[in-house]
Amino acid sequence: MMISERILINETNILLKTDLNDHNVYNFVLRQRMELINYIKNNNKFLISFEPVPVQKGPHIAKIMAKASQIADVGPMAAVAGTISELSMYFLINNGAKHVILENGGDIALKVNKDVIMGLYAGSSSLSGRLGFKIKHEKTPMGICTSSGTVGHSISRGRADSVTVFADRASIADALATSIANEANGDLDSDAVQNCLDKADNYKEYMRGTMIIVGESAGTIGKIPKLIETDKKVVLGDLFDV
Repeated sequence: MMISERILINETNILLKTDLNDHNVYNFVLRQRMELINYIKNNNKFLISFEPVPVQKGPHIAKIMAKASQIADVGPMAAVAGTISELSMYFLINNGAKHVILENGGDIALKVNKDVIMGLYAGSSSLSGRLGFKIKHEKTPMGICTSSGTVGHSISRGRADSVTVFADRASIADALATSIANEANGDLDSDAVQNCLDKADNYKEYMRGTMIIVGESAGTIGKIPKLIETDKKVVLGDLFDV
């Protein structure tokens, strides 16, 4: 039987869908958060830096965030939500889950045993709520992370309505989405999209594909899941079964 539940721990806001009833994800996430918080107490630069910060000795979560931020050339905290999603997904899989969709503030890690559709939310763009990505179960595990300069509380130096990155790992997808979205600048929406595409081109080896939306302009690079039309009223990162 599939269960769906919300897990709230301060800034962490997880929507979990899984076939594993007795999972104890709450305590797992709480432990990851405490390890990270304790690390930051003695390494404040890790919290505030907009550039990569190396981690020699630290908890597993900090090391994953540091590696993702180094790849994307952003601060480590740009990868925090995706990293929590990724670690929690593998925690569930290692405990016997066959179907996991774990969305943390729009940053998703999933391993599913049937195809699902991820609704696209892109703020005020007319494309928002009209398109969805068909995620084939055999292509998972996968990380799907979205960054926006117009929606949500994430820090972005660009004005993209959405930059959605598909990668093998949610930690890397999260950091790359931030890095690419930072380039969404230019007089025209099409210029902002092209600047993002140029940036994304540098990271092709680390991701499967990216879709960028700025206003009424959109662009893709790499291999993104099949786009389908939908009239679902979705929010950032929302998913629903086919």
